[in-house]
Amino acid sequence: MIECNSPDCRSGELPFPEPVALLDSRMPFSLSTHWNAGAHTDGRAMIDDILALGLTAVELGYDLTLDLVPGVLERVREGAVRVTSLHNFCPVPVGALRGHPELFLLGSEDRREREAAVANTRKTVEFAAEVGAQAVVVHAGYVKTPVKSRDLVALAEKGGLFSPEYDRLKMKLLITRQARVSRCLDHVCRSIEALLPALEANRVVAAIELLPWWESVPSEQEMELIAARIPSPFVRFWYDAGHARIRDNMGFVSSLRWLAKLGPLLAGAHLHDVAPPAGDHLMPPHGAMDFRELAAALPPGILRVLEPAPGTPAELVRRGLAILEEAFAPTLETEA
Repeated sequence: MIECNSPDCRSGELPFPEPVALLDSRMPFSLSTHWNAGAHTDGRAMIDDILALGLTAVELGYDLTLDLVPGVLERVREGAVRVTSLHNFCPVPVGALRGHPELFLLGSEDRREREAAVANTRKTVEFAAEVGAQAVVVHAGYVKTPVKSRDLVALAEKGGLFSPEYDRLKMKLLITRQARVSRCLDHVCRSIEALLPALEANRVVAAIELLPWWESVPSEQEMELIAARIPSPFVRFWYDAGHARIRDNMGFVSSLRWLAKLGPLLAGAHLHDVAPPAGDHLMPPHGAMDFRELAAALPPGILRVLEPAPGTPAELVRRGLAILEEAFAPTLETEA
C-alpha cells in the first residue's frame, strides 16, 4: 500500500522537492522521432527531416532502432540537433520484434517482467545521458479489469457517451480499479526506487506519463502519492495533453484542474490534438483542443514535445507547429 507518513503529509502539505527547470527557451518545442523513424534506415536522414521543419530539438521515440543510432549520434555530436528527452524503451531492446513503450512494465504482476522493465529502463537512462537528454518518458503499468476504457470509447463512438449503459460500465471499471490498484502502485514504486541510483548517477529524470485510460497507473491523484513516497528531483511526471483531454472527454477527470495541482511535479508535456472522444495524435487544427488555454495552464520551464502520428504529412506538422507557436507566444515571451 502506498502511503506517506511524514508530518508534512499528515498535515496535508506534501513534501515535494523543488521543480527542476528543464526547458531551454531558445528551443521551446521539440518533435518526437516517432513521427518519422519508421520511414528511415539512416538516423541522419531522420533527424534532417525534422530540421527541415525549422526545429532543432527532438525526443527520441521508442521505435528508434539500433540501425538509426549511429546517424543520430553523428548529428548530436555535430551540434545540429539537441535531444531533450527519450521515450522508453530507446533504442529498441535487442530481441524485441518492434519498439513499444510497454514491452515491459514497472508495475507488472510478474516479477521477471518488472526486473526486465528496470534493466531496460536503466539502459534507456544511460543512452539519454550519452545524447545529453534530460528526461526519459515512461509508461508504468495497468490494473487488470474486466471492463476497459476502450469499451467505453467504442460505446461513445456509437453515440452512447454518458448513457445508462455507459455509466454502468464506467462504474464497474472504477470500482474494480480501486479494489486492485494498490498492489500495482506498490510494484511501480519499488521499480522506480530500484532505478534511482541510475537516475542520480546519470542526472536524468524519469517522467511517468499520464495515459488516457482509467485502468492505467498512475492516475493524477496517484502521481501525488508516488511523489510523496519517492521525494526525488529525478522522479517526475509527463503530462500528455492529448491523453488528458481524452480523460476529460470520457468523464474521468477535469484535466485542467489536475494540471494546476500537478504543475510542480511535471518534467514535460506531449502536445497533439484530439478529435472527440479519443482520436489523438493529430496536429492542430484537426481536433478540438484549445491550445491557448493549455499554454496558459502548463507550468513554465518544462519540456514541450510535439507528438504527431507516424506518417503525418510534413506540411500538416509545419502548420500545427505554427499554431502552437502562436498559442504559446505569451508564455514564450515570459520564458525568454
